[in-house]
Amino acid sequence: MMNNFKKNLVSICVGELLSLGLLLLPVFTFSQSPEPGMPQTETIVIRGAKIHLGNGKVYYKGEILFSNGIISSVDSFEQTANANYKVINANGKHIYPGLIAPNTNLGLNEIDAVRSTRDFNETGENNAGVRSIIAYNAESKVTPTVRSNGILLAQIVPSGGSISGTSSVVNLDAWNWEDAAIKTDDALHINWPRMSVQRGWWAEPGDVEKLQVEKEINTLEEVFDKAKTYCAGKPKELNLKLEAFREVFSGKRKIFIHTDGAREIISAVQFMQKFKITPVIVGGNESHLITGFLKAQKVAVILIRTHNLPARPEDDIDLPYKLPKILNDSGVLYCIADVGSWQQRNLPFQAGTSVAYGLTTEQALMSVSGNTAKILGIDSKYGTLEKNKSATFIICEGDLFDVKTSKVSRAWIDGRELNLDNTQKQLDLKYRKKLFGE
Repeated sequence: MMNNFKKNLVSICVGELLSLGLLLLPVFTFSQSPEPGMPQTETIVIRGAKIHLGNGKVYYKGEILFSNGIISSVDSFEQTANANYKVINANGKHIYPGLIAPNTNLGLNEIDAVRSTRDFNETGENNAGVRSIIAYNAESKVTPTVRSNGILLAQIVPSGGSISGTSSVVNLDAWNWEDAAIKTDDALHINWPRMSVQRGWWAEPGDVEKLQVEKEINTLEEVFDKAKTYCAGKPKELNLKLEAFREVFSGKRKIFIHTDGAREIISAVQFMQKFKITPVIVGGNESHLITGFLKAQKVAVILIRTHNLPARPEDDIDLPYKLPKILNDSGVLYCIADVGSWQQRNLPFQAGTSVAYGLTTEQALMSVSGNTAKILGIDSKYGTLEKNKSATFIICEGDLFDVKTSKVSRAWIDGRELNLDNTQKQLDLKYRKKLFGE
């Protein structure tokens, strides 16, 4: 009798669990991220679209042919005829290379208010051994919302401390970080100390601030000297913080310096020249004041969040919008970036604002595709639509840079077509049905 009681109890528990699972199934199905696209199995040709190559050129009614994830040809007119090819008609639509988001914590930060979902900032000043790629969450729910606006690649960057660690470039459609990785440990990131003296009752005295800046720069110099000595010899013990500099000194890994002020930029570039390194500047709010210096030293700039107020009260209120045009006309290699994770979806519209302030549409596209690929060192494969490069691009039913008409309808990464569904689209559909019966 006791055995029958146990069997009945188990049956009841299993039944309850199954019922609960069935009740929760719609919730889990609703909230999960789309599966990554399948590898390309057939040759595809897309015809009739206005093709923006990402290098300044436009084909007004051309075709793009790709196979095995690689572009076979891009032509300014329709010429391919093969019954074995899958043909996609894109008349009246636009084709753009997949946009690239540099300097983002996408995949490292899920919910700002929940500490356990933030994995982009380590404690301590020297975190050179930190590798952002191993913390990257390929199944983030934020990522699909970003892809829907045409951003298909991203540079995943750590933050915090004087030396933050190494970033990596990933594609935004993968099962895990290993599949996502395009270029691992592409750059070491350094936060340059602010050299301007703050004024106010709350600030430290000027001489104290200056001493603190000197101390921070001297500490950085000690780290670089120690790392150079370490990398020049054959160390008996592995030091991950110093090992991170090995590819920096060999030229295989870049240095990205995060700073905004003109004085700081000049100081940082001159500091790196001692070690025969040409850095990339991230921020560059005052880069317009030293364009001649930047061009002469061949220093690239990643402009952060041009949808912002000017840094100084005496600046033109529209200066952040004008910066891309100023750097472009000065011959400085630059690209545009946003901050954080979810904000990346606005990247094409920041580029669009630069069009209103002087850039051509194709120059604006380069600032979020071709130029970005050059700065990140992935331009041999990504950033532009050219023969033998990756089939990573989008089809847009309107102007990608116009918030009113932009509608990305299809996208491919390395020839794999993406599912562009996301949580926000699902919520929109859900509440349209509820409120309007659509």
